[in-house]
Amino acid sequence: MKKESLLRVDRVIGNNVILAQSDTQGMEYVLMGKGIGFGIKSGELLAEDDKRIEKRFRLDDPKQMKHYHAMMEEADPEVIRITEAILADIEERFGGPLNNKVYYSLPSHIQFVLYRLQNGMEIVNPFLQETKLWFPAEYEAAGRAAAKIQETFGVDLPEDEIGFLTYHVHSALTNVAAWELAKFSNVVTELVERIEALQGIAISRDSMDYRRLVTDLRYTVERISQGKHMANPLLPELRKKFKGDFALAQDLSALIAERLGTEVPDEEVGYIAIELYRFFQGLDQHHPV
Repeated sequence: MKKESLLRVDRVIGNNVILAQSDTQGMEYVLMGKGIGFGIKSGELLAEDDKRIEKRFRLDDPKQMKHYHAMMEEADPEVIRITEAILADIEERFGGPLNNKVYYSLPSHIQFVLYRLQNGMEIVNPFLQETKLWFPAEYEAAGRAAAKIQETFGVDLPEDEIGFLTYHVHSALTNVAAWELAKFSNVVTELVERIEALQGIAISRDSMDYRRLVTDLRYTVERISQGKHMANPLLPELRKKFKGDFALAQDLSALIAERLGTEVPDEEVGYIAIELYRFFQGLDQHHPV
């Protein structure tokens, strides 16, 4: 007769979250479910198929699990509760399972934000405008999350913080970490500033041309970071016909390579040249190709 697999409770985080370890595999899990932590104590056993377990996940990196433990030691139980409510709202509205790592990153972020606000530290988001443009649905969800945080803790979250929460919403729906999204945004900002400096122009941040440019650049930067390169059959023609745009694209690619720590293939340089050509064609000024 096959022995029933059991989970030993390591720690009760709250009424809906506990840490447990498999008695056969030795793996540590975060278990979530309505009322799963109510009335249970460390050391008690749960069946693997306990009906109260609605979600389970484990952080594969031991360092991440160690940080998760440390964060849980210090976290306000209300932070855990409000995190559960926010993630439940995201899952309900967007559907599908969420990225497991958000269960660690979001409460940690909320805890830090509360610390900053309670100590009078300013929250500034230089990428707010672009974030609202790139992730409108996630920004709306982040606004609902901010409202929950404000109501629970009696704080006033600035719009800049809603922008940062947007990254965590997007991260919950994808495999892209919030810190990576911030890095991509920073790289795009640097690229626009490099274009302005090299071309001697000032790009209006309110223009449709700017919105298209930064959106194209963000997808390019993210694609390069993830190594998802695409073939570019127009590359030879781009080198010949659009020499100015291609040269500028090479300069921007060098910046991307430096910031991301990866090589930028010529095919991607070609796509950046196309993005630049389209952008400059939209400007009301002469631009030599």
